[in-house]
Amino acid sequence: MVRFTDAEISDLLEEPKQLPADYERSLQVQQKRTAKQASLDVMGDNGHEFRIILRQSRLNAMDFSAILAHVPADSHTAFRLRRYNGKTGEHTNSLERERMDGFHIHFATQRYQEHGQAEDAYAEPTSRYATLGDAVECLLDDCGFVRPPQEQLSLFSEGV
Repeated sequence: MVRFTDAEISDLLEEPKQLPADYERSLQVQQKRTAKQASLDVMGDNGHEFRIILRQSRLNAMDFSAILAHVPADSHTAFRLRRYNGKTGEHTNSLERERMDGFHIHFATQRYQEHGQAEDAYAEPTSRYATLGDAVECLLDDCGFVRPPQEQLSLFSEGV
C-alpha cells in the first residue's frame, strides 16, 4: 500500500518548517532506559505536522538515527520521510541488491512502498556527517527547515 507518492514526499520535504527559538534545547538527547532520545514536533507552513526524532545508543555513540517523520492528520502512525543513520553495521537495499556499510541516509520512496517494504527502506551511503549532531544539521538543511533569525552558534557543532 502506498501512503505517499514520490511527488507528495517531495512536497512534504520542501514544505517550509519554522523551527522554534528553543529548538536546540528541545533536541538535546536525554537519557532513557535503553537509549538517549529526543523529539520535536513542528508544523509546516502548509499545515502538515512533522516530528524530528533523535535516538542514540547508550553503549555505542555511532549507533544513532536522526529522523524526520510526517504525522498525517488522519493517522497516529508517523511516516518516515528521511532517516540519517550512524555507522553501525551493514544496510542492504533489497530491490537493488546494493549493500553498504557505514553512515547512510534513508529516503522514503513510492517504489519501496509498492513492494510492501518500509517507506524508508532505500538508503544511500554518505560522508556528510560523523556524529548525531552533524546528522541533525544535515536533516535540517535537507528537509526545508527554517532556523529562527536570532540563532546563535549551534549547540550541535560540538556533537551531541
